Amino acid sequence: MAELDRKRASAPAPKEWTYAPAPESRDVVRLEERYGNFIGGEWVEPAETYVTVSPSSEEPLATVAQGTTADVDAAVGAARDAFANGWSALAGSERAKYLFRVARILQERSREFAVLESLNGGKPIKESRDVDLPLAAAHFFYYAGWADKLEYAFPNRRPAPVGVAGQIIPWNFPLLMLAWKVGPALACGNTVVLKPAETTPLTALLFCDVLRQAELPPGVVNIVTGDGRTGAALVDHPDVDKIAFTGSTEVGKAIQRQLAGSGKRLTLELGGKAANIVFDDSALDQAVEGIVNGIYFNQGHVCCAGSRLFVQESIYEPLVEKLKRRLTTLRVGDPLDKNTDVGAINSSMQLEKIRALVQSGVDEGAEIYQPPCRLPEKGYWFVPTVFTNVAQSYRIAQEEIFGPVLSVLTFRTPDEAVEKANNTPYGLSAGVWTEKGSRILWMAQRMRAGVVWANTFNRFDPTSPFGGYKESGFGREGGRHGLEPYLRFEE
Repeated sequence: MAELDRKRASAPAPKEWTYAPAPESRDVVRLEERYGNFIGGEWVEPAETYVTVSPSSEEPLATVAQGTTADVDAAVGAARDAFANGWSALAGSERAKYLFRVARILQERSREFAVLESLNGGKPIKESRDVDLPLAAAHFFYYAGWADKLEYAFPNRRPAPVGVAGQIIPWNFPLLMLAWKVGPALACGNTVVLKPAETTPLTALLFCDVLRQAELPPGVVNIVTGDGRTGAALVDHPDVDKIAFTGSTEVGKAIQRQLAGSGKRLTLELGGKAANIVFDDSALDQAVEGIVNGIYFNQGHVCCAGSRLFVQESIYEPLVEKLKRRLTTLRVGDPLDKNTDVGAINSSMQLEKIRALVQSGVDEGAEIYQPPCRLPEKGYWFVPTVFTNVAQSYRIAQEEIFGPVLSVLTFRTPDEAVEKANNTPYGLSAGVWTEKGSRILWMAQRMRAGVVWANTFNRFDPTSPFGGYKESGFGREGGRHGLEPYLRFEE
């Protein structure tokens, strides 16, 4: 026997295949100890502050401003001055140059932003690196292209900017939601006052340095941090012409009531309880990957997450078996580890909400499955969860959980699938898995959802509009449709 053969024969077979830690370095991010509000191109010292933490370790990251009514008033005033003194009258081709610069700088600093997004938000670095940052830059590139073509986007009409836009964004995709809102607003000639989520303000504050690099005129974009009180002050401000809000349905309803009769424009992108429908002719392994991506991506902190899985009865058992087996391979842990699949829950408040709804599912009689999983001792964590034997009336099948929790239901016919999928107050998104193109089109026509994915899930593109029906809000972001909320049309 050759020496090489003897070595091969003596090498023990590995008992298990595990991933070695592959942490991304935090050194690429340089955080300030204290941040003020970014108003009129300058940092303004705050009167009130709070501490933002890392949800994976609960360590304090920075002290940030708790925006007051006076801060919001100053930001709106700076935005109004910038709008009146040059930005609104600037040629579209010149506005486009600033947006192109912002997009390129985001690409150049993508690693820095990705690390900070995962550090402050808890999402896995491979998601912030491979999804959030490329899409954020793509949105700025896309709307830079539209800035000098608004007359072509809306032929036979005379588009003009609305004025000052107040924008309130959520904590699940902080930088991406910023791009979704700031990009079209600036392309149309508006100025912006943006309030990031209370728990994830840091990438928005770092974005202020991108604005400095891009030499954007002072006051065109102003960023005021804080909790719901800051957002309420922005909504109530009399000199704001348009409000764009992404967040919970409850807060969206309150904003709509507050603005009724005020003449302010409003777009709302709210909660969801998306149906992911798997027919018996679908490729099961492909469908399982889509199901996992649909609900466990970003820890389920996705408004369009496929949190209700409808499986045709004839394939129910094999699909659930494959799904449970796939869950055992998900890696839960450090968001900065490149191997992590499921990161930290964004906050202790959100973790308590998830726990309460999961307990309600157990109490109502659903069968729970959670794979063996060792969670870190510090931070906010929840095991990826699947519920079977779920009835339509259970809270876990009706309420938005906004966490890594999937409810599995069954159907027999396409008509039954449509009826069950539409039996929700929400209407943001849906997924259909089948080999038949005609069935995809038949289902898409009947689903009351703003986006219907076919044989995939959670696919986004800046050219494609996104938004919902019913209690998922109104208005669209992305695509040519995303320009219209930021324009008025002159006679």
